[in-house]
Amino acid sequence: MTNAPTDVPLGQSATYTILTTGYTGSTGPGVAATVSYIRDADRHVIVDPGMVASRSRILDPLAELGLGPDDITDVVLSHHHPDNTMNVGLFGNARVHDHKAIYENDQWTDRDAEGFELAPSLRLIRTPGHSREDITLLAGTAEGTIAFVGDLWWRPNGPVDDPVSPDRTTLRTSRLRVLATADVIVPGHGGAFKADETAPV
Repeated sequence: MTNAPTDVPLGQSATYTILTTGYTGSTGPGVAATVSYIRDADRHVIVDPGMVASRSRILDPLAELGLGPDDITDVVLSHHHPDNTMNVGLFGNARVHDHKAIYENDQWTDRDAEGFELAPSLRLIRTPGHSREDITLLAGTAEGTIAFVGDLWWRPNGPVDDPVSPDRTTLRTSRLRVLATADVIVPGHGGAFKADETAPV
Protein backbone atom coordinates (compact mmCIF):
# COMPACT_ATOMS: atom_id res chain seq x y z
CA MET A 1 0.00 0.00 0.00
CA THR A 2 1.05 3.61 -0.51
CA ASN A 3 2.03 5.26 2.75
CA ALA A 4 0.01 8.25 3.88
CA PRO A 5 2.62 10.77 5.10
CA THR A 6 0.32 12.25 7.73
CA ASP A 7 -0.09 8.90 9.54
CA VAL A 8 3.26 7.14 9.19
CA PRO A 9 5.29 7.45 12.43
CA LEU A 10 8.34 9.66 12.10
CA GLY A 11 10.73 6.99 13.40
CA GLN A 12 11.38 3.38 12.45
CA SER A 13 13.03 2.21 15.67
CA ALA A 14 10.20 0.20 17.24
CA THR A 15 10.30 -3.57 17.68
CA TYR A 16 7.35 -5.79 18.56
CA THR A 17 6.38 -9.25 19.74
CA ILE A 18 2.92 -10.78 19.71
CA LEU A 19 2.72 -12.27 23.22
CA THR A 20 -0.40 -14.32 22.58
CA THR A 21 -2.55 -14.76 19.48
CA GLY A 22 -6.24 -14.56 20.24
CA TYR A 23 -9.30 -16.11 18.69
CA THR A 24 -13.03 -15.55 18.39
CA GLY A 25 -16.02 -17.12 16.74
CA SER A 26 -18.88 -14.80 15.94
CA THR A 27 -19.78 -12.86 19.09
CA GLY A 28 -18.83 -15.45 21.73
CA PRO A 29 -18.98 -17.22 24.07
CA GLY A 30 -15.28 -18.16 23.82
CA VAL A 31 -12.87 -15.34 23.01
CA ALA A 32 -9.24 -14.43 23.61
CA ALA A 33 -7.42 -11.21 22.78
CA THR A 34 -4.29 -10.86 20.71
CA VAL A 35 -1.92 -9.16 23.16
CA SER A 36 1.20 -7.43 21.84
CA TYR A 37 4.37 -5.91 23.26
CA ILE A 38 6.16 -3.01 21.55
CA ARG A 39 9.41 -1.34 22.51
CA ASP A 40 10.59 2.05 21.31
CA ALA A 41 13.28 4.14 23.04
CA ASP A 42 12.51 3.89 26.76
CA ARG A 43 8.87 2.91 26.22
CA HIS A 44 7.68 -0.65 26.93
CA VAL A 45 4.10 -0.88 25.62
CA ILE A 46 1.36 -3.50 25.90
CA VAL A 47 -1.59 -3.35 23.51
CA ASP A 48 -5.01 -4.71 24.50
CA PRO A 49 -4.31 -6.91 27.55
CA GLY A 50 -7.69 -8.56 27.30
CA MET A 51 -9.31 -11.90 27.99
CA VAL A 52 -7.02 -14.95 27.83
CA ALA A 53 -7.35 -18.51 29.15
CA SER A 54 -4.73 -17.74 31.81
CA ARG A 55 -2.69 -14.67 32.70
CA SER A 56 0.38 -16.79 32.02
CA ARG A 57 -0.47 -16.46 28.32
CA ILE A 58 0.59 -12.82 28.68
CA LEU A 59 3.17 -12.95 31.46
CA ASP A 60 5.20 -15.99 30.39
CA PRO A 61 6.10 -14.67 26.90
CA LEU A 62 6.87 -11.31 28.49
CA ALA A 63 9.23 -13.03 30.96
CA GLU A 64 10.98 -14.72 28.03
CA LEU A 65 11.82 -11.19 26.86
CA GLY A 66 13.33 -10.46 30.27
CA LEU A 67 10.45 -8.27 31.40
CA GLY A 68 7.95 -8.32 34.23
CA PRO A 69 4.65 -6.47 34.56
CA ASP A 70 6.27 -3.62 36.48
CA ASP A 71 8.60 -2.92 33.54
CA ILE A 72 5.70 -1.91 31.30
CA THR A 73 5.53 1.87 30.94
CA ASP A 74 2.39 2.18 28.79
CA VAL A 75 -0.76 0.23 27.97
CA VAL A 76 -2.82 1.09 24.90
CA LEU A 77 -6.51 0.15 24.88
CA SER A 78 -7.88 0.13 21.36
CA HIS A 79 -11.41 0.37 22.77
CA HIS A 80 -13.29 -0.36 25.98
CA HIS A 81 -14.79 -3.81 25.38
CA PRO A 82 -13.89 -6.22 28.23
CA ASP A 83 -12.45 -8.86 25.90
CA ASN A 84 -9.70 -6.36 25.04
CA THR A 85 -9.18 -4.78 28.48
CA MET A 86 -9.70 -7.52 31.11
CA ASN A 87 -6.06 -7.74 32.29
CA VAL A 88 -5.04 -4.08 32.24
CA GLY A 89 -4.57 -4.25 36.03
CA LEU A 90 -1.53 -6.51 35.60
CA PHE A 91 0.52 -3.44 34.69
CA GLY A 92 0.29 -1.23 37.75
CA ASN A 93 3.14 1.14 36.86
CA ALA A 94 1.90 1.87 33.35
CA ARG A 95 0.24 4.92 31.89
CA VAL A 96 -2.98 3.76 30.19
CA HIS A 97 -3.99 5.33 26.88
CA ASP A 98 -7.40 5.36 25.23
CA HIS A 99 -9.18 7.56 22.68
CA LYS A 100 -9.54 10.58 24.95
CA ALA A 101 -7.06 10.52 27.83
CA ILE A 102 -3.98 9.17 29.62
CA TYR A 103 -4.63 7.54 33.01
CA GLU A 104 -1.93 7.13 35.66
CA ASN A 105 -2.54 6.17 39.30
CA ASP A 106 -5.29 8.53 40.49
CA GLN A 107 -4.87 11.11 37.73
CA TRP A 108 -5.99 11.46 34.17
CA THR A 109 -4.94 13.87 31.47
CA ASP A 110 -7.40 14.72 28.72
CA ARG A 111 -5.98 14.57 25.21
CA ASP A 112 -7.26 13.46 21.83
CA ALA A 113 -5.59 10.26 20.65
CA GLU A 114 -5.49 11.49 17.06
CA GLY A 115 -1.83 12.00 16.17
CA PHE A 116 -0.56 11.52 19.73
CA GLU A 117 3.01 10.20 19.82
CA LEU A 118 3.99 7.86 22.66
CA ALA A 119 7.57 7.67 21.40
CA PRO A 120 9.50 8.61 18.23
CA SER A 121 8.13 5.60 16.33
CA LEU A 122 4.73 5.15 18.02
CA ARG A 123 1.66 7.14 16.99
CA LEU A 124 -2.03 6.82 17.84
CA ILE A 125 -4.80 7.57 15.37
CA ARG A 126 -8.57 7.43 15.69
CA THR A 127 -10.12 4.55 13.73
CA PRO A 128 -13.79 4.28 14.75
CA GLY A 129 -15.94 1.53 13.31
CA HIS A 130 -16.08 -1.47 15.64
CA SER A 131 -16.99 1.06 18.34
CA ARG A 132 -17.15 4.83 18.22
CA GLU A 133 -14.00 5.13 20.36
CA ASP A 134 -11.58 2.83 18.47
CA ILE A 135 -7.93 3.83 18.13
CA THR A 136 -5.00 2.22 16.32
CA LEU A 137 -1.35 2.21 17.41
CA LEU A 138 1.01 2.65 14.47
CA ALA A 139 4.55 1.42 15.07
CA GLY A 140 7.39 2.37 12.74
CA THR A 141 9.82 -0.55 12.49
CA ALA A 142 12.77 -1.44 10.28
CA GLU A 143 10.38 -3.74 8.37
CA GLY A 144 7.67 -1.12 7.86
CA THR A 145 4.63 0.24 9.66
CA ILE A 146 2.78 -2.19 11.94
CA ALA A 147 -0.83 -1.30 12.81
CA PHE A 148 -2.26 -2.63 16.07
CA VAL A 149 -5.92 -2.13 15.26
CA GLY A 150 -7.93 -3.77 18.03
CA ASP A 151 -11.21 -5.00 16.57
CA LEU A 152 -11.19 -2.85 13.44
CA TRP A 153 -10.44 -6.32 12.10
CA TRP A 154 -11.13 -9.20 14.50
CA ARG A 155 -8.88 -11.59 12.59
CA PRO A 156 -7.31 -11.84 9.12
CA ASN A 157 -10.64 -12.69 7.45
CA GLY A 158 -12.51 -9.76 8.97
CA PRO A 159 -15.34 -10.31 9.41
CA VAL A 160 -16.19 -8.04 6.49
CA ASP A 161 -19.54 -7.22 8.10
CA ASP A 162 -18.72 -6.64 11.77
CA PRO A 163 -21.93 -7.65 13.58
CA VAL A 164 -21.41 -5.15 16.40
CA SER A 165 -20.31 -2.16 14.29
CA PRO A 166 -22.49 0.92 14.90
CA ASP A 167 -21.69 2.31 11.44
CA ARG A 168 -20.53 0.17 8.51
CA THR A 169 -19.47 3.19 6.43
CA THR A 170 -17.27 4.51 9.23
CA LEU A 171 -15.75 1.05 9.70
CA ARG A 172 -14.80 0.86 6.02
CA THR A 173 -13.35 4.39 6.05
CA SER A 174 -11.13 3.55 9.03
CA ARG A 175 -10.00 0.29 7.45
CA LEU A 176 -9.01 2.09 4.26
CA ARG A 177 -7.10 4.67 6.29
CA VAL A 178 -5.07 1.92 7.99
CA LEU A 179 -4.48 0.11 4.69
CA ALA A 180 -3.10 3.33 3.19
CA THR A 181 -0.46 3.51 5.93
CA ALA A 182 0.36 0.04 7.26
CA ASP A 183 2.44 -2.82 5.93
CA VAL A 184 1.24 -5.35 8.53
CA ILE A 185 -1.98 -5.43 10.57
CA VAL A 186 -2.27 -7.02 14.02
CA PRO A 187 -6.00 -7.60 14.66
CA GLY A 188 -7.81 -7.93 17.97
CA HIS A 189 -8.36 -11.69 17.97
CA GLY A 190 -6.11 -13.36 15.41
CA GLY A 191 -2.71 -13.50 13.79
CA ALA A 192 -0.96 -10.69 11.95
CA PHE A 193 -1.62 -10.29 8.23
CA LYS A 194 -0.39 -8.16 5.33
CA ALA A 195 -2.03 -4.81 4.71
CA ASP A 196 -2.65 -5.37 1.02
CA GLU A 197 -5.48 -5.93 -1.45
CA THR A 198 -6.38 -9.26 0.21
CA ALA A 199 -7.44 -7.55 3.45
CA PRO A 200 -11.22 -7.48 3.87
CA VAL A 201 -12.79 -4.02 3.78
